[in-house]
Amino acid sequence: MNHDMIDSRLLTAPHDPEVGKRLLRLGELGLGGTPDPEFDEFATELAQAAGAPYAMVNFIGESEQYFAGLHVPSSAKADAMKAAQSSSNATPSRTMARDHGFCPHVVVRRKALVLDDVCAYPRFAVNPVINSIGVRAYMGAPLIDRTDTALGTICVVATEESQWGRPGLELIKSMAAKVVDLIHQRERQR
Repeated sequence: MNHDMIDSRLLTAPHDPEVGKRLLRLGELGLGGTPDPEFDEFATELAQAAGAPYAMVNFIGESEQYFAGLHVPSSAKADAMKAAQSSSNATPSRTMARDHGFCPHVVVRRKALVLDDVCAYPRFAVNPVINSIGVRAYMGAPLIDRTDTALGTICVVATEESQWGRPGLELIKSMAAKVVDLIHQRERQR
């Protein structure tokens, strides 16, 4: 196998056999395409609990990821506002290509993932988000609902190596359970 083939394999999101089921379920729940203030609040809570600058509630579609809940540092918000004033886009982007980042791997694996240093893992070290937005540490957990559908993830990212380890794994799993409970609560209220 030549080097080019290895790199393209590593950069591609894993095959996702449940994407059709997920899209149907997200549609039933009315999730995945618009910012959600309650998920934004949750992302802020998650960032604070993990001691990370960025946190997301992320729903994964066929070709992109959508951050329905998003927490970014105040300095990043200010930079986004300056950029918005010089363009027609007035909000920070809430989308990312499906083959960027680590959340698609978490959804397919259906298990939480803690990467205290993403560069230490060859499978993830070449991911475009490392250089484009400076991700150095990642922690995410799948959002698996009552129908056994992996809807997306919650995640935190940091621009420096972390020491989350086992306590971080327990934190991200318990926080994912809170979001799933919230989704179920909303579903019952519909």
